[in-house]
Amino acid sequence: MKKIIHLATCNTCQRIISEINPSSDVVLQDIKTEPLTEDQVVAMKEMSGSYESLFSKRAQLYRKRGLNEQSLSEEDFKNLILEHYTFLKRPVMIVDNQIFVGNSKKVVAAAVEAFSKA
Repeated sequence: MKKIIHLATCNTCQRIISEINPSSDVVLQDIKTEPLTEDQVVAMKEMSGSYESLFSKRAQLYRKRGLNEQSLSEEDFKNLILEHYTFLKRPVMIVDNQIFVGNSKKVVAAAVEAFSKA
């Protein structure tokens, strides 16, 4: 499976998608129009190791709700990601059993290489 979970209105996501230059067999999922399912979030957690690794602490709602001042559990991270798309660290790029989360240069470079080999 090759998939990129992104936000269509996010310039960073668009830049990374163009950098990857996905082939026609790559599924693009815009999380605003096609929300994540619980099964998807659980599967991503199994690949990444934790819900926290999928969670964006840069989301505006994170501070607005005072979540930055709370101690959140893995279950909290999971529920927040399912509740609102902005809590997902974007983009999430999946190539077979590899997952690449976020937009750091190192992550993007690894994802570009994985997509080019797949």
